[in-house]
Amino acid sequence: MKNADSLHTPIQKELNIVVPLFNESKSIEQFHQRLINVVNTLSYVCKIYYVDDGSSDGTDTYLRKIVEEDDRVYAVQLSKNFGHQAALTAGLEIADGDLVITMDGDGQHPPELLPTLLEHYTEGYDIVQTQRVENEKTSILKKITSRWFYKTINFLGDTRIIPGGADFRLMTHEVVLALREMKEYHRFIRGMIPWMGFSTFILPYSPEKRIAGKSKYTPAKMIALAEDAIFSFSLVPLRIGLLIGSLFILLAIIEAIYVLSFFVTGRMNLLAPGWSSIVFLILLTGGSLLIMISLVGIYVGQIHQEVKQRPIYIIRKIHHK
Repeated sequence: MKNADSLHTPIQKELNIVVPLFNESKSIEQFHQRLINVVNTLSYVCKIYYVDDGSSDGTDTYLRKIVEEDDRVYAVQLSKNFGHQAALTAGLEIADGDLVITMDGDGQHPPELLPTLLEHYTEGYDIVQTQRVENEKTSILKKITSRWFYKTINFLGDTRIIPGGADFRLMTHEVVLALREMKEYHRFIRGMIPWMGFSTFILPYSPEKRIAGKSKYTPAKMIALAEDAIFSFSLVPLRIGLLIGSLFILLAIIEAIYVLSFFVTGRMNLLAPGWSSIVFLILLTGGSLLIMISLVGIYVGQIHQEVKQRPIYIIRKIHHK
């Protein structure tokens, strides 16, 4: 039979930390040491899930070494590079703690900020979302592209996404369970989480310099992410096509009335063939139609990938001591 003291001992909550990695062999050991230094000060039972997103630089070798040295660490190895959002999803499907923190392993998401995230959680929030604050180290191109990306997605979409929102956040178990119910193949987690509507605290932070290497988000990957963000959360592009089509119909009616006026007033001889205007209208109309067909094609293509119901990721192996 349990004594009175044990009955009144509070149950220690479990904190899971999910860190997606792609070719971070030069930074993972230093990052892990920084993370462990912080984790050791927390009053939580902690588990760390490193998700190796098909790295080709030996990241998995370093992860196995870390796993052997620390039984709190799990190394989740994906069968190939599925992308950052898929790697995050893989970690969130496994992490089952009372609280889950997601962050990148390149050092730009400072582990030293974890106690602050936990402090705001205790204030009653379901999500503590970090917001990147640009500093003098951020390139002008990065500032411009980031600013216009968030302006565009917030203009086109129905869900407001905070500018500078990062995949560095704390979530309760209930939030993670709700996120798991969202099975879409094209994932933009920064939009999916605010869409759910849980209470959120926004925590500004200044990104630190990468420990080593360079960003894995190439221009092509950034464009693909922007495409997923826009087409997953908005039908506005299709409505723009309807607006353009209606505008051309209106112009056609105006043109018809204009031509008829010459017949009504007996000035048919003043109607001269307008080769340049016809060519202009054909090019304008044709270009608009091609743009709209392409937009519809993107939606259809995404539907095609969704209905096949292929897995978002494939786990090759999970390493644990």
